[in-house]
Amino acid sequence: MSRIDRRGIAERSRRLSYETAQQGRVSLRTRIDRLRGGSWAIAQTALGAGLAWTLASAVLGQDEPVFAPIAAVIALGVTFGQRGRRAVELIGGVVVGIAIADGIVVLLGAGPLQVALVVALAMSAALLIGGGGLLVTEAGVSATLITILHTPGADSLSGERVLEAMLGGSVAVVINYVFFPLNPELVVGRAAQRVFSALGGTLEQVAAALAGGDSERAEDALTRARAIDGDMDSFREAMATGQETARLAPPRRRSLGHLELYAESAPQLDLAVRNTRVLARAVSRFAQDGEPGPAELVQAVRELSEAVWALAGQLEEPDRDYPTRELALRAAARATGLLEERGDLTISVVVGQVRSVAVDLLRASGLDRVAAMRAVEEASRPEPVSR
Repeated sequence: MSRIDRRGIAERSRRLSYETAQQGRVSLRTRIDRLRGGSWAIAQTALGAGLAWTLASAVLGQDEPVFAPIAAVIALGVTFGQRGRRAVELIGGVVVGIAIADGIVVLLGAGPLQVALVVALAMSAALLIGGGGLLVTEAGVSATLITILHTPGADSLSGERVLEAMLGGSVAVVINYVFFPLNPELVVGRAAQRVFSALGGTLEQVAAALAGGDSERAEDALTRARAIDGDMDSFREAMATGQETARLAPPRRRSLGHLELYAESAPQLDLAVRNTRVLARAVSRFAQDGEPGPAELVQAVRELSEAVWALAGQLEEPDRDYPTRELALRAAARATGLLEERGDLTISVVVGQVRSVAVDLLRASGLDRVAAMRAVEEASRPEPVSR
């Protein structure tokens, strides 16, 4: 092997070692950031478990309470950033599992066959009462714990164990909704901003693809538009969590009015996402010929993007004026004006989708359907020619 080859191999080895070290540092920072982000939830859950154990020992007289801290951990782990109904399902599953398993093991004792039997019965009972997946799973888990922890010859303690589980759940609810309720406006606002960021960025990319007649960029924009559905799902989940927290947590009740603005805009925002996807598909077809789109149409799509950013600010700061409606109407009028110059089918489809997105954004800003469509029609009328 020549000296040059050895130098090349050594250089590649050093570069590989450097890149590996860099990736390791990035990975470590990511893990640390993840730990910091979840530290508050971990602290709350740990506090709830300890408090539930203490209360079960003091109030119920249990020497070694098991289900109170378990129920608190389960409930807090779910209610932190998720819907309370799921926490109720989890506690319901614990109760169902305890009630069935405790009776079975008193009669039949404990063993592998008994474990299989009580799990099957507990999960079946949870399904019969209409429980969701979480309730059914927790019923099976609780039944398993009861069977494993059963002491031969012991009397039934299902009533006390049910009280333990309910006490643990109550501790979780108090911690989650009274002492340390999450900020619903912050949770909803962050989820909404992710949707606005994705939607506004997609429209910008659609405009760029249209301006350059770039079919590849248009396809990328279409892919990006399809991905916004996941952000919308997260937004709806955040809305449900935020509204529930604002209703149940006295310190957060004043947030209900602001959250209502987001709730009213959410269906129209969803329509804007869908129509943007159709717009991206239409631009993708147009760009297949490699011909740049009309400058006025490109500008109209860019104004839609600006309207999205304005709507984001309007919902976050409802006391300030944002030009959401002006931008949306200007985009619709600018696009409609092209129909007199170019009446080909592809351009007509793109213009139609620009108008549809404009209507969606107007409705998300607070106009009803009739008023939004009337506003678009009026803005799109040609200026009368003076004589």
